[in-house]
Formats: sequence, C-alpha cells, structure tokens
Amino acid sequence: METNFGPKVIFELPGGVIITETVVNTWIIMGVLIIGALILVRNFEKKPKGVQNAVEMIVDMIYKLTEQGMGKDKLGFAPYVGTLFFYLVFANLWGLTGFRAPTADTNTTFALAIITFFMIHFFGVRKKGILGYLKGFTEPIPFMLPLNIISELATPISLAFRLFGNIVGGLIIMSLLYGALAGLSVKLGLPVPIFEVAIPSIFHMYFDIFAGVLQSFIFVMLTMVFVSMAMD
Repeated sequence: METNFGPKVIFELPGGVIITETVVNTWIIMGVLIIGALILVRNFEKKPKGVQNAVEMIVDMIYKLTEQGMGKDKLGFAPYVGTLFFYLVFANLWGLTGFRAPTADTNTTFALAIITFFMIHFFGVRKKGILGYLKGFTEPIPFMLPLNIISELATPISLAFRLFGNIVGGLIIMSLLYGALAGLSVKLGLPVPIFEVAIPSIFHMYFDIFAGVLQSFIFVMLTMVFVSMAMD
C-alpha cells in the first residue's frame, strides 16, 4: 500500500522551480474565487434582489464577524478576513473533488501562518510605535521577556501545524479507509466495489465538510484575535 502522502510534482520550470499539485490546485481555487466574484458583482444594482441579496448578506456577516472578533475600529480587516475564510473553505473542501487539498501541504499552511505572523507585528508596531510595542514583551515583568519571545515565535508554528494536522489527518484516514474497503471487496469476491461507494460518504461529511469548515473558522478567528491583541 502507498504510504507517501506528500504532494506530487506536476512539472518543473527552468531553473529548478518545482510546481506541485498544491500549487496547481491553489491556482485553480484562486481562479474559481476571482471569476466567481467578478460574475457575482457585475450586475449589482442600488436595490438588491436575488443573488445580490445573498452576496450582501455574506459580506455583512463577514463585517459583523470582524467587528465581534477585533472590534469596531478594525473593520478595515474585513476584506482580508473574508478572503482568507473563503480560500480556506475552498482549499479544505477541495478533497471532495478528488484532488489533494492545498492545506494538506505544510507549504500552504506555513505561508498563511507567516502572513498572520507579520500582520501581528506590523500592525502592533504601527499602532503602538516600535518602543511601545517592544515594551509589551517585558510585561507583566521583565523576567517574562524570553518566554514572551518564544510564545510569539511559536504562534505561526502552532497555526500552521494545527491546520495541516487536521486536514492531512483526515486525508490519511480516508486513504486507509478506501484501501481497507477495497481489500474487503476483493476478499468477498464482489464484482463491484460497493463498499467504496456508500460507506466513505459518511466519513467525508465529517473529515472534509465539517472539519474543513471548522478549521477554516478557527484559523480565521485566531488570526483576528492575535492581530487585535497586538494592537490593543
């Protein structure tokens, strides 16, 4: 049985740049989101109706979520929060299409976590000033400086591995399940692999849909909380 769960290499560009299925799937998801957004907003009117009502309701929910998670004075983060959430939802659910989810690759989860890491410190310094922000590392007592630094450095690692672990864990479990059901079909001499059709759908509902949306929400909420705390 195959035990390599890493992303496959699709092709290699001149200069040794490797393009994996993670990159290709990310491009596809980006294309779907961009084209979908352009189609949805091209016929907006002053008096919303139909699809426009649904789109405006979603946008309003994102702004309310940002306000609840970060405060009314930080609504400017809502567009990023919405973009991050929709990308993560699509990326986490991408496994339902039969392709590998981009978030089952540490390159993706660490890239997103590093963006959050830089946002934390950039907006913290911007809000408090460099001296005021650095002073926060010595609170509540100067003795806490090393621990506070370690805590900040651990933030992107924790974010990345939490998301990666949950998504790739589901991928591994589903792969083992399909392998076991295929073996059972062969063992019973069935001409059609009926076990691989019905049984996995129940587990897909949890590992792909429920866990995928939940992990997207958790990552977005933690990003908002960390950035907000750095600015307050």
